[in-house]
Amino acid sequence: MTRLIQRHWTIYVPIIAVLILTALWTAHPSGWAVIVPGMLLLGSVLAAVHHAEVIAERVGEPFGSLILAIAVTTIEVGLIVTLMLDASDKNSALARDTIFAAIMICCNGIVGLCLIISALRQRVATFNAAGSRNTFGAILTLSFLALALPTFTEHPGPRLSTTQLTSAAAVSLVIYVLYVFTQTVRHRDYFLPVGAEGDLIDDEQPSDVTTRAAQISTVLLMVALISVVGLAKLVSPTIEDGVSAIGLEYTIVGVLIAMMVLLPESIAAVRAALRDRVQISLNLGLGSAMASIGLTIPAVAFASIWAGPLDLGLGGVHLVLLATTAVTGILTLTGGRATTLQGGLHLTIFISYFVTSVSP
Repeated sequence: MTRLIQRHWTIYVPIIAVLILTALWTAHPSGWAVIVPGMLLLGSVLAAVHHAEVIAERVGEPFGSLILAIAVTTIEVGLIVTLMLDASDKNSALARDTIFAAIMICCNGIVGLCLIISALRQRVATFNAAGSRNTFGAILTLSFLALALPTFTEHPGPRLSTTQLTSAAAVSLVIYVLYVFTQTVRHRDYFLPVGAEGDLIDDEQPSDVTTRAAQISTVLLMVALISVVGLAKLVSPTIEDGVSAIGLEYTIVGVLIAMMVLLPESIAAVRAALRDRVQISLNLGLGSAMASIGLTIPAVAFASIWAGPLDLGLGGVHLVLLATTAVTGILTLTGGRATTLQGGLHLTIFISYFVTSVSP
């Protein structure tokens, strides 16, 4: 995985993006005029994740996976909040759609693909069950509390009352902090790669990233994040119009956001699986799902003060998919070993989710 600061495009793209953003901030580009901002938006996402990877290599595992997950989730939150503040009634469910899409992509798409890759190479994919089941347990707890519970409360609509939403936001943040503490301090060894016999692998190499390079990447990461949020504000009306013109359900906007911001994370996870480091793949995939819920719920709860009510409760089809993910994930992650069949089951759930999103 290349993380050297000499990848010049990752320096130029965020800077150019901010300049274009400044020039177009008062304009309302549409049609072909959004192609350049759209390309810069995607480039800024990739650049932001690259700079997060540079910082991650400097600090090592499992901190590296954590930093990358937080960077990706920051982009996701920025996009969601930016679109929510457009005051469109359709955006009331955008946070729910994007968070659930992230859960499906991470817990089924990334996990399934990486398990298949590793199992095909090694016959059986081996990972650290202690860390994986801890993370998955936290994901399930927050998923059901934040996305399933609102469907069944007495509050009108698939929404939480102000008190319930405040509680959900606080619980999400607390559980995420506990997860980070467990991963980085209390039980760091639970999240390190293991060999075929379950023994920890310490293959940490001296980083070739200097302190100066890490500092430069930190600054450029901030620039990239600012440009992503700003450019999303510019192109969001065109994206929404395009979805309506094609005749797709508006929920696909949340899916597109999640797929875009998780693309670099997915690539990093696949690369780790190809190196037979399935645990790093799971750290990236499950960690991103955890960050998506634990950080997005508090952020959108706060933003709802200005953006209006939040539709958080899942519908019947998505509740079934969430329950299926829970059962399959528990069976897959508790043993520390998985076959191609188990990876295929997760991919099947992800494909079912995508199909039902495009054609409800």
